[in-house]
Amino acid sequence: MRDSEPLTGEPLALDLVNTRPASAEGRTDLLDTPERLVAWLALEEERIGSERGGDVPTEADLAAIHAVRDHTERAVHALLHGQEPPAAALRALTDAQRAAPAVRELTWDGGRVTPTFRRTGPLGLRLAALLAEAAADLLTDPAIGRLRECEADDCVMLFLPANPRRRWCSAARCGNRARVARYYQRHKQPAGREQ
Repeated sequence: MRDSEPLTGEPLALDLVNTRPASAEGRTDLLDTPERLVAWLALEEERIGSERGGDVPTEADLAAIHAVRDHTERAVHALLHGQEPPAAALRALTDAQRAAPAVRELTWDGGRVTPTFRRTGPLGLRLAALLAEAAADLLTDPAIGRLRECEADDCVMLFLPANPRRRWCSAARCGNRARVARYYQRHKQPAGREQ
């Protein structure tokens, strides 16, 4: 797994926050273009479902997603550090949900009435509402108390460990680097000694 690939598999809201990993130049935005947003949405398709439809995201849609990501990140980091989340961030997440609420659309399938959740409005508002809802689910989940930041020195990824001994965002990403660094330190030749 390369650092330029989005880390997925955490709750959807954390996957969104984790689209801004650290790099040698600072934070990198893995959702910096509509095309990269489409690629991330494809990775998250099981959880996002048909919310995108056939619509192609625009820069305005991207801005709505970035706003939800920023507010989610502020709230999550506050909780990570045992602080009260900023009221403005919580309000903005609520407003994003309110802009395109999910409505149960009822249909008859030939034998019973079935509900399908649908949102209306522009793509950016629909996606922002869905992601803000995922953030609300995460922020109100008791599991948020287990939230951790990757212990790798150069990583800012967040995760909810299933195992309390988990230390890295990903064994393939940061875990391997940490193990290689430890191996190198153990086997490094003392200064001035020839091989």
